[in-house]
Amino acid sequence: MENAGYATLTRQTGLMREMQVIANNIANAATTGFRQEGLIFAEHVQRTGGGESLSMAAGRARHTSMLQGALTRTGGQFDFAIEGPGFFRIETPAGERLTRAGSFALSPAGELVTPDGNRVLDAGGAPVFVPPNTQGLGVSPDGTVSAEGRPLARIGLGVPRDPTTLTREDGVMFRADGPVDPVPDGRILQGFLEGANVNPVGQMARMIEVQRAYEMGQSFLDAENERVRAALDSVTRR
Repeated sequence: MENAGYATLTRQTGLMREMQVIANNIANAATTGFRQEGLIFAEHVQRTGGGESLSMAAGRARHTSMLQGALTRTGGQFDFAIEGPGFFRIETPAGERLTRAGSFALSPAGELVTPDGNRVLDAGGAPVFVPPNTQGLGVSPDGTVSAEGRPLARIGLGVPRDPTTLTREDGVMFRADGPVDPVPDGRILQGFLEGANVNPVGQMARMIEVQRAYEMGQSFLDAENERVRAALDSVTRR
């Protein structure tokens, strides 16, 4: 395969990855707390033996959108939404994780947990505990959990110091490979949930663009393959 074919093949691989990312965004457009992803393309230029340069495209890095999703009132006592920056801090068997999905529940032990049973952490990194049979539970915008005017805990919000260290693990759960700082100006709304920040129309339009670009590249590869075959047939007939 000649240089043009190799360059086109790397482009096709990147477009296929982007199509997978777009399809995942569209599939999760109704998922609470989902963050839209995008693919970042990089160009690698290398000088060949003949003195000419060869450009290769690679689409491996993913970018997570931090735009605010739509807030929906649910009235649920343990439904929380973050208005502004930050993530809920969650304790999992694999370590601390971050999420924007605030649909929580109270465990039999009185701990605030995710639907998967992972514990929600407070500002100090300890599980949020609510005594059994607590009445009149409320959460203020700064995350302070109180009952009958008595503070019980404060839900912790964190944000990675370097956004590029954020890695998606399971749908709405993220791992931060660097330091996580507290969010002093984060607001927590009780009785609300944040929807996905996916723009379905924009994603559908981008899907069409990627599909057409992939078809164009495939047409070039097919034509190049036919050209090589015709050249080989011409040589073998002599």
